Amino acid sequence: MCGIVGIVGKSPVNQSLYDALLVLQHRGQDAAGIVTCQGDKLYLRKDNGLARDVFQTRHMIQLRGNTGVGHVRYPTAGAASSAEAQPFYVNSPYGIVLAHNGNLTNAEDLKRDLFVDDLRHLNTESDSEILLNIFAHELQIQGKLRIDEQDVFRAVAGVHRRCRGGYAAVAMIPGFGVFGFRDPNGIRPLVYGRRETPAGAEYMIASESVALDTLGFKLIADVAPGEAVLITVDGELHTRQCAPQPVLSPCIFEFVYFARPDSIIDNISVHKARSRMGKKLAAKIKRDWSSHDIDVVIPVPDTSRTAALQLANQLGINYAEGFIKNRYIGRTFIMPGQTVRKKSVRQKLNAIDLEFRKKNVLLVDDSIVRGTTSQQIIQMARDAGAHRVYFASAAPPVRYPNVYGIDMPAASELIAHGRTEEEVARELGTDGLIFQDLGDLIEAVQKKGKSHVDRFDTSVFDGVYVTGDVTPDYLASLEARRNDGAKDSRLSCSESAIDLSNTD
Repeated sequence: MCGIVGIVGKSPVNQSLYDALLVLQHRGQDAAGIVTCQGDKLYLRKDNGLARDVFQTRHMIQLRGNTGVGHVRYPTAGAASSAEAQPFYVNSPYGIVLAHNGNLTNAEDLKRDLFVDDLRHLNTESDSEILLNIFAHELQIQGKLRIDEQDVFRAVAGVHRRCRGGYAAVAMIPGFGVFGFRDPNGIRPLVYGRRETPAGAEYMIASESVALDTLGFKLIADVAPGEAVLITVDGELHTRQCAPQPVLSPCIFEFVYFARPDSIIDNISVHKARSRMGKKLAAKIKRDWSSHDIDVVIPVPDTSRTAALQLANQLGINYAEGFIKNRYIGRTFIMPGQTVRKKSVRQKLNAIDLEFRKKNVLLVDDSIVRGTTSQQIIQMARDAGAHRVYFASAAPPVRYPNVYGIDMPAASELIAHGRTEEEVARELGTDGLIFQDLGDLIEAVQKKGKSHVDRFDTSVFDGVYVTGDVTPDYLASLEARRNDGAKDSRLSCSESAIDLSNTD
């Protein structure tokens, strides 16, 4: 999962790009990068770490130019070294910079095609570099000395013909412009907006609308599935549908967990969607557990607060903040390595004993993925003096791996995979467990009667992959490459490489 942004401005864009990355930091905490363009020259700064740590004053001064692209990364493919940080650059043709959010499900086939047929060399294991080179090849085969927007759109159409999976990308061609495109299913989000300045209109393309809002850009629209949006360096906006049969199928987990609550994705308010999730969950409790003995509803901060508050209101039960969060610890579910996740939960949360003591507590979280955090939070509630500890998930059980860019691909690491809800409850150590029903979740997000979204990617809950190309063999190979053991091995290799490179 990553955050991407591109800006065409009338003045230097380095500060705006940096500010946008800070707003999108929740989408990736592993690495950050910015490339700007002044004339035909590019300026790059990228490294592992949070945006605030990667970019110092001396770096910002060097990021010159009125156009640029930025990226924050959490890796779901490739290694964890700084060489994998984005944006990526390829020199031929014209020079192209690209930042990508998502995952290509046919990356291995594309890698072979690039090497054998397209005669292109890859420097990393990242499928983002594959996406960049596919686009570059599709642009190069047109054989133009000078390109226009139609050439870019034809190249994006070629990307859609060849690439499978979920992908949203922002790219830049020096001296020409910035453009963004979204896969034909619109799995990963992408929006664009406009800001008026005394010197003229400026444009931004970004993963979430909150990046536009905080920098004073007015949302124009979501990039439609299969669509490409291009802004030239002169400030001309061009759009075109580049896929023959696009079907909007956004990832429903964006609304459950990833997106900021103040974002709007495909004309759906994330905040309102989470509020409706709480109402649906309360209705299920009334229907299936009318004789409950819950004294207080306590959210697991931060993503579940909206759903938990609505649930408490609907049930007429007290709502309380029972956990204090250390905001300097990253999201545990997207931290690499089970040992790191277990250690960080206690560092991240601390219970307020008075809210738990001698009470029957219903803890509400947005979802249960690996279960590591949930197990420890339930034990923390008991240690704080709770009489009974119940647990509710605003999402259904996560039983299947994600293949479109979220870091939970290894089925063996999902606590609900191959287990009944009763078995999951025993694993977690809770006195009672309530999951949202999938139909209720879809209705909560869909905003029935007002939304233009007819279907979602709900593969993590039901195992149905909207791209139609995910096989058992693919899932098995994905698990082998991306389980915690494989990640620990890659991390060790990266650290060894760093040590060697620093040896005199």
